[in-house]
Amino acid sequence: MPAQPPVARAADRSLALTQARCLQLHAQGLLQPPRRRASAVDLLAAVKRMRLLQIDSIHVVARSPYLVLHARLGDYPPEWLEQALAQGALAECWAHEACFVPSDDYALHDAWRHQRGHHWSHRHATRMYMEHRAEMDDLLAHIAREGPVRATDFAREDRGVGGWWEWKPEKRWLEAWFTLGELMVVRRERFQRVYDLSARVRASWPARLHGERPAVETLRERFILDTVRALGIVPARWIADYYRLKPQVSDLELEPLVDSGQLLAVAVRGWSVPAYVHADHAPALAQARAGRLRATHTALLSPFDPLVWDRQRALGMFGFDYALECYTPAPRRRYGYFVLPILHRGALVGRLDAKAHRADGVFEVKALYLEQGVEPGERLLGELAQALKKLAHWHGTPAVRVARARPVGLAGALRAALKSC
Repeated sequence: MPAQPPVARAADRSLALTQARCLQLHAQGLLQPPRRRASAVDLLAAVKRMRLLQIDSIHVVARSPYLVLHARLGDYPPEWLEQALAQGALAECWAHEACFVPSDDYALHDAWRHQRGHHWSHRHATRMYMEHRAEMDDLLAHIAREGPVRATDFAREDRGVGGWWEWKPEKRWLEAWFTLGELMVVRRERFQRVYDLSARVRASWPARLHGERPAVETLRERFILDTVRALGIVPARWIADYYRLKPQVSDLELEPLVDSGQLLAVAVRGWSVPAYVHADHAPALAQARAGRLRATHTALLSPFDPLVWDRQRALGMFGFDYALECYTPAPRRRYGYFVLPILHRGALVGRLDAKAHRADGVFEVKALYLEQGVEPGERLLGELAQALKKLAHWHGTPAVRVARARPVGLAGALRAALKSC
C-alpha cells in the first residue's frame, strides 16, 4: 500500500493551537523560566538549540544577541558570548542574517555560501570586489602579513561623515571579505569585530570540524531539519525564512523526510495545511497533545528573537502582528523605535518601547501596549513587573520608570506592581 501523503497522516496527530504554541516555546527554550543560575555551558546550549543567534548593533536597550539569551537564561554575564567566540565554540557567518552559530555548523554555512547569491549581502560583496579588487587584495595581504585587524585600525579621511551607510572603505572591504568567506571574526572587542584569515582561524579548531563539504541537496535537507527542530512545529511555508533558503519549502519536498521518520506530520486545529515536528521532539509532541506542556514564562523579547522575527509566523502562531519600526521614519511609527514583544505564559500579550539610560541607571518604559482583549490582571502585572525588574537589573539600569501605557490605567497599575516586587 502506498504511503499516505502528509495531509492524511497529519490527521492522526492533531493538537490545538495553544498546544502547538507550547511546543514551539519548548523547542526555543521559552516555555518555562530558568530553574537555576545560568552557566557558560547553558549559553552554548541555548545557541545550539536555536541553531543561530542573529547579530544587530542597535543598543537602545541591550544589543539583540544579549537580549535573546537573557530571555532564555535570565541573569548571566554578557561577556560569555564573546568568550565563546574567542574560544572557538561559536563562529560568525551569514545564516538568517549575520549570526553567531555553533562552530560545529560553520563548515555547513561556508559550503552553502555559494547558494546565497540572491542575498543582498552577497550581491553587495561581489560587486565590491569587482570594483575594488586591487585594494581588497592588498588588505587581505596586509592581514596575512600583520595579523588580525579591526575596522578602527584604519583612519578615515572624511571624519565629518557618520552613519553605517557611510562606512570608510576598509570597513566595507573587511565586511565584503567576511561575506565572501576569506575572513572570519576571531573575536570581538567592545563588540567590534576583529578579523583574521579564515584559514588561520579554523586551523586552531578540532579536526572534526574540517570534514568534507556535503552536496547542495544534503545541505538544504540539513537546514530544513534543523529549522523544524529549532522551531518545534511549523507548516512548510514557514521553514525557508529561518536560513533564507531559496526556493520556498513545500509539502512535496518534505514527504521523503516524513517517509523516513525524520519529520512527523501533524494537524493543528484551525490550520488548513499540515505542520511538521522533528522526530527529536516526538516526546514533547506527546506531552503537548496531552496538555502536559505548561507555559509559565514571562519575558521581554528582542525584535530579532527567532520566535518573532518572521512577521507571518508570529501572526499565524500567536496572532501577533509585529514589525520592527526602528527603520521606519518617526512620524510613521505606530508603537516606537525599539519595541520589545511581551511573552506571557504562552502568549504574546503586548509590546513595550524601551530605552536604557546607562549613565543614570534608568530603564525607561517609554510606552507599553497590551494587545486588544488582554486584561491587565494581577498575575500579568506582577509577572511583567518582575520581568522588567530582572532585565533592568541585569542591564545595570535598575530604576524602572514607566511613562505611558495602554489601556487607560495600566501605567499606574504597573508602577504599583513594580514597587511591590
